Order: sequence, then structure tokens, then C-alpha cells
Amino acid sequence: MTITSEQPGTADRNTRTLSLLRIAVGVLFLFFGEYKVVGTQFTLGGGFEGWIHRFLAEGAAYPFMVPVLRGFVLQHKVAIAFLVAYGELAIGVALVLGVLIRTASVAGLVYMLALLFSSNYPGAQVAPWQYLGASLDHLVLAMCFATFAISRPFAFSLSAMMARRASIGTPVMERIREIQRGRRSVIIVPGGDRGPGDDRSEHRGA
Repeated sequence: MTITSEQPGTADRNTRTLSLLRIAVGVLFLFFGEYKVVGTQFTLGGGFEGWIHRFLAEGAAYPFMVPVLRGFVLQHKVAIAFLVAYGELAIGVALVLGVLIRTASVAGLVYMLALLFSSNYPGAQVAPWQYLGASLDHLVLAMCFATFAISRPFAFSLSAMMARRASIGTPVMERIREIQRGRRSVIIVPGGDRGPGDDRSEHRGA
């Protein structure tokens, strides 16, 4: 008797559940990116720059991120603001539609870690658990992205739909190729080379 650890259909249910979570996170990022792209306050109006200055002024950035924010991010604030705005929108579209899921998930994971280290520093003299508590707003989404990147949340996605459509025609084309190969492999035996039992018409009864 074979003992299995999963009930029939468990894998499908897990895939659907992860896929629904993928879509939900995608919807959040659509909202995050939409107002940044449609308006100009975040990109051209100083909104992004203001957040970076706030992180630095409040000591919210991890020490190793401070020179990165001052020396690189603020020096290219407009370009990075547009990258953030359109990046959030692109991640949302990819997750909702189910295209380039792993690429979007890796990008989202990197983005969440960058935000975590830029804005969730609890201070040097705190208990270790406070590092987790201070970063929950970004850490939870980072774990979601990591899960999407290493799993297969492909249900309810354009990728799965296109794969199914492509697989429908495959058996038909294979059958056609088999028939074509069979026709080419037919051997025609000349009449003079037939054996005594090949011509059955000669042995019919009267």
C-alpha cells in the first residue's frame, strides 16, 4: 500500500491559492504605481526626493544605506523616481496578467529589500525582534515575492493560457508527421520478386 502525504488535488489547490495571492499583490502594485505615473507630484514635483530626505532626517535608513541614498539616489532622483513609478506599475501588470511572473517577482523582491533597508532601521540599541517588527510593512511583501519567484503560481495567467493553446496543436501535428513518415517508409515489392505465397489470388479455390 502506498501512503501519500498529500490528498488528491492538493497541488492544484495550492497553485490556485498562490495565484490568487499573486493577483492580490499585483492589484496593490497597480494602485501604488498608478498615482505615481498619472500624476507628476512623485516624479517631477519632489515627492520622491522628499521621502528620501525624510528617511535620512529621521534616521530610518540602515547605516550602510545612508551613503547610497545621499551619493547615488539623490544625485539621480528624477530618473530613479520614474524607475520606481513605472517599475511598480509594471510589476502590478505582470502579476495580475500572469506574464513574466518570476522576473517581476525578483524585481519586486529587490525593490522591497531596498525600501526595507532605506526606511525601516529601528536603531542600534534595540532588541533583535524589533528589527523584524520595524520592517513588517516591507518584509511581508518581500516574502510574497520570494515565494512567487521559487514556486509556480501560474493559474489564472496568460502564460498558462498560451501554453495550453500551444499544446493543443502538438498531438495533431505529431500524428500528421507520423503519417507522413509512414507513407515514406512504404516498400513496394516488384512483381518478379514475390514469393510463391505472395499472390494469394493464385491459390483461390475453384
